[in-house]
Amino acid sequence: MDDTYPQGGLLLTASSTDYPLLNLFLTMLWIFVWVLWFFLLFRVITDLFRDRSLSGWAKAAWLIFVIVLPYLGVLVYLIARGRSMGEREAERMQEQKQAMDAYIRETAGGGGGGGGSVDQLHKLSELKSRGDLTQEEYERAKAKLLP
Repeated sequence: MDDTYPQGGLLLTASSTDYPLLNLFLTMLWIFVWVLWFFLLFRVITDLFRDRSLSGWAKAAWLIFVIVLPYLGVLVYLIARGRSMGEREAERMQEQKQAMDAYIRETAGGGGGGGGSVDQLHKLSELKSRGDLTQEEYERAKAKLLP
């Protein structure tokens, strides 16, 4: 059998005519829902392991429930622990922000107590320029500050 129409056009196969635009959109929707489901599943599992208030046995029970009956397990977990899930996430973000702020303060040398080496070098240079330190004292103090 010839693969073209008598006029020279291409013959459309059955698979291309059985897949209308609506089916394409429905397939895209199902793929989106499938990806969303896996995102939610992994989010529940990570929240389960990050929770410090649950014992090991409770974590194991929830994990078995989520693995054996995934749809029901995730739904029940979200209903039972959804609010605290958000609170734990907000708490974790606050801890990360505080850690980042402390790191930035430590690195920049603005720890509030004047303990940064940049600040101390600036103070030493001011003391030297005012004449309170000799060149020798300035060099000794600078050698202590710099590694």
